[in-house]
Amino acid sequence: MPEPAPERTIVITGASDGIGAAAARSLHSLGNRVVVVGRSPEKTAAVARELGADYLLADFARLDDVRALAQTLLERYPRIDVLANNAGGIMAQRADTVDGHEKTLQVNHLAPFLLTNLLLDRLVESQASVINTSSVANSVFARFSIEDLEAHRKYTPNRAYGNAKLANILFTRELDARFGTAGLSTAAFHPGGVATSFASESTSMMRLMYRSVLNRFLISPDEGARTLVWLATAEPGTQWQSGKYYYKCRISTANKDAYDAALSARLWEESERMVGLAPAAR
Repeated sequence: MPEPAPERTIVITGASDGIGAAAARSLHSLGNRVVVVGRSPEKTAAVARELGADYLLADFARLDDVRALAQTLLERYPRIDVLANNAGGIMAQRADTVDGHEKTLQVNHLAPFLLTNLLLDRLVESQASVINTSSVANSVFARFSIEDLEAHRKYTPNRAYGNAKLANILFTRELDARFGTAGLSTAAFHPGGVATSFASESTSMMRLMYRSVLNRFLISPDEGARTLVWLATAEPGTQWQSGKYYYKCRISTANKDAYDAALSARLWEESERMVGLAPAAR
């Protein structure tokens, strides 16, 4: 008889609620070892307890939390088959984190950028997939300036969120450009308009939509998680292409800036500087 396939380890950030929790449930039901990562001790523990899964806590508004999370993941898991960078959100007024970075940029881009880089050797060894949760906001709201990543000159909650979601796609493409030939696969995706609490810290029109009668037009977290689950379980290189942006399990069109190779390389370099990483060899 053939040997059973080894259990795969899938790390999901932002998994205490919304599409992260929904994806954790689906991937656990398919026989994967899911590591639930969240900010809220109570909600994260509750999801993990429901699944009998491991969980870890990290607040992405604190880069020291991200560093501690990476260290624990490396100590506990000799393989990481999928890293789902799902944590994120839209904020209210402009605010700096304890690390001195604009909060929307840090939570949505800099923190997952740092986490991925700190795990990079393990991910390459595991021939892993890195899946980044983006948003159609990358096309609707982004007005991207590599010279003003911290939004000192022009800030609105929606613009900052759109820029961060565009950064997710640029990071996805550059990660593929740098490490795709080493066996790493990566994708970004738009989950759709999902009925979750992700806009709870915002004062923008997006919060009004998520809390008003328009909420009835939003899809469920289970529906929103489908592309994430598909990317985590389908075969990269045959069933999906690395470095692409997806919606409803199909390649979709992103902001035109997402296809600028010089911009993605520059964003990588700026992100390294901002989180204190030594420049990676190409």
